[in-house]
Amino acid sequence: MKFGTTLKNCRHILECAKELDVQIIGVKFHVSSACKESQVYVHALSDARCVFDMAGEFGFTMNILDIGGGFTGTEFQLEEVNHIISPFLDVYFPEGSGIKIISEPGSYYVSSAFTLAVNIIAKKVVESDKFSSGVEKTGSDEPAFVYYMNDGVYGSFASKLSEDLNTIPEVHKKYKDDEPLFTSSLWGPSCDELDQIVENCLLPELNVGDWLIFDNMGADSVHEPSAFNDVQRPAIYYMMSFSDWYEMQDAGITLDTMMKNFFFVPSCIQLSQEDSFSTEA
Repeated sequence: MKFGTTLKNCRHILECAKELDVQIIGVKFHVSSACKESQVYVHALSDARCVFDMAGEFGFTMNILDIGGGFTGTEFQLEEVNHIISPFLDVYFPEGSGIKIISEPGSYYVSSAFTLAVNIIAKKVVESDKFSSGVEKTGSDEPAFVYYMNDGVYGSFASKLSEDLNTIPEVHKKYKDDEPLFTSSLWGPSCDELDQIVENCLLPELNVGDWLIFDNMGADSVHEPSAFNDVQRPAIYYMMSFSDWYEMQDAGITLDTMMKNFFFVPSCIQLSQEDSFSTEA
């Protein structure tokens, strides 16, 4: 419903384009990253082939197929989609047909570029039976926890309003392997019922001030300041692996230039002693 049209209405659109002398050059479809069923691509490719055939009946020579975006930052999802669509592309749009096939993998390229660190600012204990059945119960007598974070859908999680979250929270502090896990729910700071980040998950008990880490947050997370005055854009810290750091030094990039961007490290990221920069660096 976000954009586009149904296959049923495509013939009418092509008729109108013909009457208005508007040239139609191709078909685009988009499968949301919230969609977990890769077979949707099969139906989309089949429908696109039908539209190409319709266009030929009206005298249009279309030469572009855009399979859209919606690719997450995970190799597994991209390989799964490729496994599904490759044989159907060979059937519907074979090489040599003169049709250029393009995609919009922006999210795939930028998702892994950012990791978001959020702080627990409040918590409350609730009865575990108040949660839906999406997570295995940890025990009938055990409590469940609702945590409020300092970032939400009116900040870095804005895409959560329209799509599922494609990352899972990781607890930053170290905890024992045998430490009990509790059914938990994660919310943003706005008190809005839409500001739910994770409906339920299993976490050790957290305290106010603890940090949670969300990987693959590079897509649709850095944007204009929120309309809520109290919601501030999180600070951005640039980090790189030590191998890349030394490789750039070997390439002749001076320390003074690099340290302007890479000196400050957030308090939630703690380097071990062996990871510390050498005096020469």
